[in-house]
Amino acid sequence: MTETDSKKALERILLVEDDRGLRELLGEELDDEGFHVTVVESGEAAIQQIGSLKPDLVISDLRLPGMDGQALLRHVCELPVRPAFLMITAFGTVSQAVEALKQGADEFLTKPLDLEHFMLSVRRLLETRRLRDEVQRYRSLVDQEHFHGMIGQDTAMQTMFEQICQLARANGPVLVVGESGTGKELVARAIHDESDRADKPFQAVNCAGVPADLLESEFFGHEAGAFTGAVKSRRGLFSQADGGTLLLDELGEMPMALQAKLLRVLQDGVIRPVGSNREHQVDVRVVAATNRDLESLISSGDFREDLFYRLETFTLRVPPLRERGKDLELLAVRLLQRYAVQMDRKITAYSPQAMETLRGYSFPGNVRELQNAVERAVTFCQSDTIGAEHLPTRIRGQSRPAVMPQGGEGGILDTLLDNQVLPTLDQLERRYIRYVLDQVNGNKRRAAALLDVSRRTLYRKIDDGVS
Repeated sequence: MTETDSKKALERILLVEDDRGLRELLGEELDDEGFHVTVVESGEAAIQQIGSLKPDLVISDLRLPGMDGQALLRHVCELPVRPAFLMITAFGTVSQAVEALKQGADEFLTKPLDLEHFMLSVRRLLETRRLRDEVQRYRSLVDQEHFHGMIGQDTAMQTMFEQICQLARANGPVLVVGESGTGKELVARAIHDESDRADKPFQAVNCAGVPADLLESEFFGHEAGAFTGAVKSRRGLFSQADGGTLLLDELGEMPMALQAKLLRVLQDGVIRPVGSNREHQVDVRVVAATNRDLESLISSGDFREDLFYRLETFTLRVPPLRERGKDLELLAVRLLQRYAVQMDRKITAYSPQAMETLRGYSFPGNVRELQNAVERAVTFCQSDTIGAEHLPTRIRGQSRPAVMPQGGEGGILDTLLDNQVLPTLDQLERRYIRYVLDQVNGNKRRAAALLDVSRRTLYRKIDDGVS
């Protein structure tokens, strides 16, 4: 198959014509050219097909039984992703042609059709639409840095951005693999936003964050009284994401029993709420993400082999930060700009030592770890330049200095110490926690991240006496 033939095979045409002879003739011509052709007899039937078919081109007669071609054109022009539109009629007049073009038709042909002219028009309209879609799809790559919230100039990231655009056009499940903190959810959202489902819901669930006995209800919903505490019916994530995309994060943590039910949904598109005898059809594209080796889980009996093969048709690997070359510096600068604005700090740069320290660290926690490190550095930096001393100890690769960084006339240690009475270690810890909370304006999530403790631990320490 040539490259031209490959493009045709992906292009979908909806032909709307009530004249049986012409309908069959045009359908055969288009099919012989290698296009994916769907043929209907009326505007109403066309509208029923458009949602699932997502045609690249609609070819419609102007005069149809019931809904006419102009009414169909108005419907097509309101679609979020608009196909090209070719109007044909045996009653062509200049006024009709002008009106159709004003409403949004891309071309107007009159019967009797010249088949050679007709096919030239079809090819031209499809090529024009393809070029328009390419411009829109890659507009976010113009500066070669930003793509749906992701930043990356490195070849590995640019390749991944291109793969996202290609996978977005398909409709099967996608398996996103990569280490923790690489941005797998951003990848899933980009696939959704680049697809024809962009105007439909995007839902996400962390399979490790929901108790195993509630996962089925979370996925498929439940009827009132299905189990203790189910006082009323609830729609599950598959129903909420109908027509759109559902991200299953940390897929490797999903219980085996639920894996079997997920496989059936992927195969048949059917769900059954807990406690219900009725099944429901859903149209959901599943994007699954994991940082675990699923093939190892299969060997240990913790993951279904058939589910793995169903998911791995489209696999996308998110590169770790250590494989992204100069993206580290680019990200560090962008994060500095972001947090400096958020915290209203006049910090503009890294010292050469700080940047060298960042370059020399492997970042096992990837972009998420870099975010936390930069946020911490901006929080504690009292000058206009972040130094190596503002970075976490694990990144500096050395022991914490005996005195903490100084800022202005005094430093953090001066703030924490009582000039007359040396505090106990417990008192010093409480004062330090209080100091960090003040620095982040009471934001406990950020304080816990900077202190490198869980929020539960932070709340406990606050309850124990940090006011």
